[in-house]
Amino acid sequence: MTTLRLDASLISNAARLDASVDEVFQLMVGVRCRPGAPPAETAADSVTAMVGFGGALTGACVLSCPPDTARAIAARMTGTHFAVLDDTVRDAMGEVCNMIAGTWKGNVPELASACELSVPAVITGRDYQLRVQEPRFTVRRAYRFAESFFLVTLLCDDLR
Repeated sequence: MTTLRLDASLISNAARLDASVDEVFQLMVGVRCRPGAPPAETAADSVTAMVGFGGALTGACVLSCPPDTARAIAARMTGTHFAVLDDTVRDAMGEVCNMIAGTWKGNVPELASACELSVPAVITGRDYQLRVQEPRFTVRRAYRFAESFFLVTLLCDDLR
């Protein structure tokens, strides 16, 4: 039997993350999204949602984007226009991050029932840094839909 400790490639495959992100965005946001580079210049302000992993894998799933993208995601989810970054927008970002993390781990049989998720945390603003201990591996991908872009990062601290 293959263990996660021996074969991190089971979970560090970017194509697995791409499929999970696209599935969640089709279902929750109503758009297809594809991997693509973010613009050369990014907004100083950002919205970052994070969901932690515990159990067979410890680490986090991080979703980060400019405020305009966060408002666009929330608008597509709720059918409401958002002029400002409010609690509904932050909740939408947390839920999308949670769904991405859950879909991704659910697609890895060795993680599906052996890894738990934390509640989402959402940080907004500028000049903040998300620091984690040295991860065992990181999968970082940029995605686009319409004129919007966002980043999803999987950080793995430990495999059991």
